[in-house]
Amino acid sequence: MININVFSEEKAWSKRLKNKDLFFQKICNAFPKKYKFLNKKVSFSLLLSNNKNIQRLNKIFRKKNNPTDILSFPTTKKVRISKQTYLGDIIISYNFMNKPQLINKKLFNEKVIKIFIHGFLHLLGFDHKKNKDYMKMLKEEGQIYKSVISKIK
Repeated sequence: MININVFSEEKAWSKRLKNKDLFFQKICNAFPKKYKFLNKKVSFSLLLSNNKNIQRLNKIFRKKNNPTDILSFPTTKKVRISKQTYLGDIIISYNFMNKPQLINKKLFNEKVIKIFIHGFLHLLGFDHKKNKDYMKMLKEEGQIYKSVISKIK
């Protein structure tokens, strides 16, 4: 079972997602079986942020002085899921999700779901520095996204 601690420091998220905790829990509940971690307690934190704050974190931790759509901070490089595992932290920028400004609710939700899955995979050790790894991660993202979209409509 996956438990997400959702925090928000950007008020605009509340206009787009009425019940943020439930929205992200539904996504995790719709994951394919291999990512549900049945009979285990897997948790991570999600911060719903904005460009200003994500740029600050990107500069501090990645030495890149620009905003980005998402940051993931896994607790370890090699993830081993045990009975109780804390995976790490994900931060998503509202400004990136809301491009073009005021996109419709369906497209906004789809973008958030896609980027959330991307961040989740980073917490599990997936990366895209090499083309081979990028292709592997892209394939996993697609499979998870298909599973989620088919179950939460």
